[in-house]
Parts: sequence; C-alpha cells; structure tokens
Amino acid sequence: MTSGTSIATVPTDEEPLAALPGADAATVAQVAALARSAAADDDRIAGALRIAAGVADALPHPGDGDTATLWASLASIAAIDLGVARTIEPHLDALAILRQAGVDAPAGARWGVYAAEGAGHRLAAVRSGPQWALTGSKPWCSLAGRLDRALVTARVGHERALFAIPLDHGGVTVDRADAWASRGLHDVPSVPIRLERVPGTAVGAPGWYLERPGFAWGGIGVAAIWLGGAAGIARTMLAQSRRREPDQLALAMLGRVDRQLAAGGALLGRAAAIADAHDAAEDPAVVALRLRGTIAAIVDDVVRCADHAMGPAPLALDVEHAQRVDDLRVYVRQHHAERDDAALGRAVLDRDA
Repeated sequence: MTSGTSIATVPTDEEPLAALPGADAATVAQVAALARSAAADDDRIAGALRIAAGVADALPHPGDGDTATLWASLASIAAIDLGVARTIEPHLDALAILRQAGVDAPAGARWGVYAAEGAGHRLAAVRSGPQWALTGSKPWCSLAGRLDRALVTARVGHERALFAIPLDHGGVTVDRADAWASRGLHDVPSVPIRLERVPGTAVGAPGWYLERPGFAWGGIGVAAIWLGGAAGIARTMLAQSRRREPDQLALAMLGRVDRQLAAGGALLGRAAAIADAHDAAEDPAVVALRLRGTIAAIVDDVVRCADHAMGPAPLALDVEHAQRVDDLRVYVRQHHAERDDAALGRAVLDRDA
C-alpha cells in the first residue's frame, strides 16, 4: 500500500505500524515486539498479562505530549493480535486514570476498568471508616478472574464515582464465563461480578471520571485498536494479492481499504495533536464521538471488503484471519452506533445554538 499514507503500509506482521505523524517509531517497534511474543504464547491472554508492565513502562500517557506514539502502539498491537490488545488497553487506561487523579498505582498489579452499566445491575458505595465499601453487581467485567485490581464505577447517592478495588478480596464473586457464546474474544470474556462490602479507594470526586478530558482520550485509544485490527485484515488482503495476481475486484477492494485506513490514520493523528495541545476550543467528547464513529464505520467496511475480495476460504481455513475477524466484530460493537451519533448531533446542536 502507498508508503507513508496508510496505517496499513507495513506489508507483513514482522514489522510494526508506525504511520501516525509524530509517533516514535522505535517505541512502536519495541511494543510490537512485545506483542508478538505475547501472541505466540499458548495462552495469548497470559502472554498479554506477562508483558503488560513492560508495555506500560514503554508508553506515554494520553495528553502528555506524545499521544501519537501511544495510539500508534495500540494500533500495532491490535494488528498483531486483538486479544492481546484487548487485555493490555484497560491496564494502560487504568494507570493513566490513576495518574490523572494523583493516585499511586501499586507496583506489579494488573488492572481492569469496569464502568459499564446494565439492567439488573447496581453497584453502590458507602463510607466505611477511611475507605468505602462497595456492594452490588457490575456487568461486562473483562478478565475479572485473572486480574489483580480494577477501577469500577459505583453509585454514591445520585452520582457515579470511581473506586480502586482488589479483585482477590473474599467479597468479590466472578460469574462463570461459559455463557460467552461468540468465538470473538472468547478468551477475554466479559462477565458480571458481585461485590459484598469490598473495600474501595476513591479515585477523584464523584462525577470526575466521566467529566475529565482523559475519558475521551481513553475512548479514542480503543478506536486506535479497532483501526489496528482492520489494518491486520488489510495485511491479509495484501499478502493474498502478492501470492497471486489480483483481479480488478480484488484491486478495487484493496484500494478502497487503503483509502479507508489512510483516512482513519489521519483522523487519529489529528486527535493525538488535539489531546496534546489541551486546546479549550476543542471539546474532547465531540472529538471522540466523531473519531470513534468514523473508525467504527471504517472497520465495518474493511471487513466487508475483505469478505468480498477473498471469498470464504480465509474465513473457513485461515485460523488467524478468522479469529481476527471474529475478535474485531465483537470488539467494535463497543461503539454505540446510532446512539453515539445522536449524542454527537445533540452536542453539535447545543454548541451552535
């Protein structure tokens, strides 16, 4: 693909992605090497947890002046293995959140971030001496049975607040993962957890977690992973086209995918510059809604193009490609589709009123 324009310019998984303007190629390459070692593990999630601390040490935090390197690295990990990326991203997000709140992170802990809400689930926090006690349930808690600690949102009166909790506390019960039906991210199951007077340390004031600019930058980090997953699919398309002469349809699909990934990479690079500039004229939430919606649409189109260009054989016979497609289809559904577009529309309407 056209050199220097697309996030998928690298033709093989032997090299990292480093096409975002301003990204430090050496750091991206270092992180990509760690990701390849994790993906080669018999248990890719164990491999991801093994490298999490090293990845965190290598990467900057969002908004600290080198966000392009962070997001290019996340995309590179995803292009290698989405399960590895899905495991590492919340750990990095948690460390960034703790830093933004001025809270020290315990050395060696592996973190999750559990902020989802769901019908039939409510988690409440009440004062218990110098700490808080959390009781209730929380849905969509990825890898809760394999992590050490988590940041969780809980109700304090009518507000949502953020707390750091130990996942190995006796009051934490993790639901069974066998209800996960999809092959996508099957080894990164997201299950409910139930808490009974689990001690928690407040991280920021009530409302702070959702109101801080870092919430938007964390959401864009997830979108960088979606884009990297799409770049991994593009690599498969490119490799097939190099093995045999592509017909006009395959060439058209390859060109379309290159355009899409180049556009997504450009948006990601601009968003990184905005995050680092701390420009009050730019609303982080609007930047994130625009970018996440655009990249989600790009991902859907890349998957469709790959299906049309390559036919059923890779989905049926190529284990790595089939797993990547399944992982990506599940992962990108974290985007709230038309609901997020409606939120963006409301923000635009209110801004221009």
